[in-house]
Amino acid sequence: MEQSVRTWFRWISYLEAISFLVLLGIAMPLKYMFDSPEAVAVTGGIHGFLFSVYLVAIAVMAVLFKWKMIRIAGAILAAFLPFGPFVLERRLKAEA
Repeated sequence: MEQSVRTWFRWISYLEAISFLVLLGIAMPLKYMFDSPEAVAVTGGIHGFLFSVYLVAIAVMAVLFKWKMIRIAGAILAAFLPFGPFVLERRLKAEA
């Protein structure tokens, strides 16, 4: 059970991080450099959904693994940094 929850969290973290990188690195330049706002509308919606799922995943991990507030805050902060979820996941993997 614990391993499957960790795997689920890992996948959600990766998907959220990738969607953020696509939003920043592809969709935003398309919008502002090539006047194509559709890319941001689609990618932004996907990223918003994945961000919400990521927050739920943090809550699940916090309850199941008794995370301290500093770990929860760090996990939330990681979502606002382009490669943050990758770094967080690497740290969690090292601890497991």
